[in-house]
Amino acid sequence: MSHGPRSGLAAVSSALLAMSRHLEVRDVLKTIVASARELLDAQYAALGVPDDHGGFAQFVVDGVSDDQWRAIGPLPRQHGILAAMLHDAKPQRLGDVRTDPRFEGWPSAHPELSDFLGLPIRDGDEVIGALFLANKNCPKPEGGCGFTADDEELLAILAQHAAIALTNARLYERSRELTIAEERSRLAHELHDAVSQKLFSLRLTAQAAAALVDRDPARAKGELQQVAALAAEAADELRAAVVELRPAALDEDGLVATLRTQIQVLERAHTAHVTFTGRGVRALPAAQEEAMLRVAQEALHNALRHSGADRVDVTLERRGSGAVLRVTDDGSGFEPRAVRRAGRHLGLVSMRDRASGIGGTLTVESAPGKGTTIEMEAPGG
Repeated sequence: MSHGPRSGLAAVSSALLAMSRHLEVRDVLKTIVASARELLDAQYAALGVPDDHGGFAQFVVDGVSDDQWRAIGPLPRQHGILAAMLHDAKPQRLGDVRTDPRFEGWPSAHPELSDFLGLPIRDGDEVIGALFLANKNCPKPEGGCGFTADDEELLAILAQHAAIALTNARLYERSRELTIAEERSRLAHELHDAVSQKLFSLRLTAQAAAALVDRDPARAKGELQQVAALAAEAADELRAAVVELRPAALDEDGLVATLRTQIQVLERAHTAHVTFTGRGVRALPAAQEEAMLRVAQEALHNALRHSGADRVDVTLERRGSGAVLRVTDDGSGFEPRAVRRAGRHLGLVSMRDRASGIGGTLTVESAPGKGTTIEMEAPGG
């Protein structure tokens, strides 16, 4: 079987491995269309994931520039050939899509498509996407299609593995949503323990100041100064919790900038000295960056709230194509095995799960009175 510049088993294996390497749905979709277009040597490739309202929840293309894509306009609806792939669930191989009776045209900025190969992506009986290629880069028979029966068979294999990769990515994102909900619950408890106690102290101190204003103005002034200090501490605690709750900056700023910003906030909110150093780290896959951020947050939470540390140092440095995160404190430390036997985990189970979930590793070094170092390595991409 020959399929252009990358043919044979090695090319197929490379495409399948690329699909299984990603955990984010959007990354999986992009990998599928890029792999299909390269493997079958087509000019264009696209993949649509249907919504429940006659349109597409996501539509990813390869071979079209960003400027072209913006000029094309809104996502397509489920009509014509796209509808046939989603509802008839049969392969569509056409010599010229424009002459097919189901063809309904496209926007003026849309590239011209001729020969066409499309397949549904199925999870059991459910069609979860439509994958298609257009304009095979080869001489075409008069009035015929450049895509062959072998191409159709190869794309069918790719679509089967795409279904597995896409389903796994969806399950991963759902599990991550559950994790986020758990973290929100944890933050609610932290707010209750930290901020609520400070606000209660603030109220009592303000009441004391009010009672002292007339008979002991000097003491009342001291109590009011304490009120101001408590209010500032409560505001810092709230700010730190909000930063933990909303790591949206990852998408825009990346891991290094996001960690630096969060650590600056924690430095202001706590008496311990908190530092951050980043060395030569390149952008990592989205799932790996989020996992490293969450591990850093958990380790910092332990160090600042439970260890009594005076200093916490966070470093993030490049290692091969990946990165290593290290959080070190000079706090009270602990015996990891004793913690496990007592059923107390200090978030270690969660951190290990996050590391293993992206193919990384987590190591913990600690001893009573010796501080703690938590190190996580991410493989990169």
